[in-house]
This record gives sequence, structure tokens and C-alpha cells, in this order.
Amino acid sequence: MEAINKQQILSKTNYGLLIYSHILQEYYPNQTVLSLSGRTCKPTENPFNENKLTLNVFIEKENVLGNALDNEFARHTDSENAIPAGDAFDFAELHYKQSGNELLQTLNKELYLHIGEQRNFYGNNRNLVPVPEKPQPQSHTNTPNSDFLSPNGESTRRGIEVGSVGEALFSFYKSPIKNTVPHKSATLLQIYNAITGDFYKERTDKLRSIADPKQARHFKANNFDYCTFSGTFSSRNDKNLMQHSGLLAVDFDHLPNLSEVCQALLADEYFDTQLLFISPSGDGLKWIIPIDTSSTPHSEYFAAVANYILQTYSIEVDKSGRDVSRACFLAHDPNAFINPLILDNHD
Repeated sequence: MEAINKQQILSKTNYGLLIYSHILQEYYPNQTVLSLSGRTCKPTENPFNENKLTLNVFIEKENVLGNALDNEFARHTDSENAIPAGDAFDFAELHYKQSGNELLQTLNKELYLHIGEQRNFYGNNRNLVPVPEKPQPQSHTNTPNSDFLSPNGESTRRGIEVGSVGEALFSFYKSPIKNTVPHKSATLLQIYNAITGDFYKERTDKLRSIADPKQARHFKANNFDYCTFSGTFSSRNDKNLMQHSGLLAVDFDHLPNLSEVCQALLADEYFDTQLLFISPSGDGLKWIIPIDTSSTPHSEYFAAVANYILQTYSIEVDKSGRDVSRACFLAHDPNAFINPLILDNHD
């Protein structure tokens, strides 16, 4: 097994912050475990001190050169000294009960860092033509890069058969959110036509005019149709999955630079956007991408994608996307993007 050093891991985990976040979420799932302001995180619960709000995580410079080139590390203290002060690797030792190269290998695996592996982001052993250099950013009206050909000559995009993705079925539900029985099965093209048309315009405009967050959430829950993009269900519950669609919906909430993120996602070197539209709130994005669950479970694939997004774009995605039955509200977006190859297949 190839040796891994700490610097390789730090370079892929935002100075080690991602190590803290990953471990803390093992103890406190479905909640924000670290909130960074400047170089310091707000005090958070310490699983090694009876879950008290005593853990302090911060970024510290090595201060060898005395300039911006100095290395930076995430470190921690406990206000009650319940655990020794240290860095992310010391914290990881407490959780995994490992040290040295064994610990580094575990972090590499658990955080999906793929250090020492050829980067092809879940190539799934399809032996396709390697991914080319990262393309230039695209606008909503651009078409994607040229197709690649698999050894059998079928048209593909980075290992995903676009035709099959475009024809994939998933469940569509009528509002309100408490309605968990699907109305019908739908395709990406049908949803694209619905959100780019005027059907959702009135309710989307009304939602964005509501200033009170609580009232806005109530209005959205009661008035917006939704989909479970990752599959068809007899009822919206992970246990009631009938067939996975080969799609993953990733939620980006409260983006201050929505347009920049949109362009970056469309130009991403690993994932071909199948559908991208603005969320009902108006300050987030819904990103639908193809995945292959034949060898990697949905939840693990989501964890890898979330990690990749954090490393590449420094953005934390909504963790609820790990649930295969995750509901995705539909909103009016006349400029929504759909993979043009899906449109071509329906001409």
C-alpha cells in the first residue's frame, strides 16, 4: 500500500477542516457541525467531552516565512481541557483509534480523497477515453463538448450514456410536501419543459416576495410540486425505492455568487450537468448529474460528490441529498439548463 503523507491530506481537506467536519458528522448527522467565520469556527459540540459546546476549531499559520506562503493548519482546543490541544490528525486518532500511516490510509478512504489513485472520479472500470482538459465555462445556451466513444462505439459523455440518462424515470409528486404518493413517473425533459414554462411562475414569484423565512417555508411546503430525481418510489421513503434512476440531485443553498457557481458547474471536468435550475428561493441551485450505483451505493456516491464540491469550489452542499428519496422542489426558471444531447434525442 502506497504511503501517504499528512501534507497530501491537508491539501485536499481545507487545511484539515474537512477531517473535523467528517468526524463530527459521524456523531451529529444532519446538522451544521462547523461554522467558520474568518479563521475561527464557532464553539461546537465535543463528542469526547459529553457533547458539550467546548470544542474550538481554528486555522493557524506555521509562521516560518512570515508571509502568505506559510503553511496553514486546522487545530483545536477544548475550553475545559477535556482533550489535549492538537491538529486534525490528533482529533482523528481519538475517533479511529489509529495512528501513523494506518490513520492516513483510513482518512484517504473515508473522505474519498483518492490520493495515489488516477483521478477519473468513479470511472467504474469502463475503459473509456480519458477525460480531456477542463473545458472553458459555458453559458446556458452553449452546447457541451464533443462526445467521446466507448470501445463498443456507443456515444457517451465521460462514461455515462446520455441517451439512457435522458430517458431515465423518476417520481413526480403534486403539492403539498406531506403528499408522499407519486402522481406519475417523469423524465428530465418533461421537468425541464415544466420549469421553463409559465406553470410555476406565479407561485415562484409569490414565494420570493415573502420576507418572513418561516412563512416562506410554509408556503413552499404547501404549494410546490416536487420530484425524487434519484428514482421511482411506491411512496416517498428510502425503503420504498422501486428503481434507481442513475441521477443525483445536489442542492446548493444561499449562494452569494449564484451565477459564478452556475458557470463553474456547467464547466466541471468530472460531471456532465443533465439539468440545472434555480431553486424556489431564488438564491440556490438544483444540480442534477448522472451517477452509477452499480458498484457504489447512493449515499457513498453523494458523500464523494459533496467532498469533491467542497474541495473544488469551497461550497458545502445540503447533506440531505444523501437520502435516495430526497425531495426536490420545482420552480420557475426560464433559463434552466438541460443537456442538449437530451433535446437532440427527442427531436
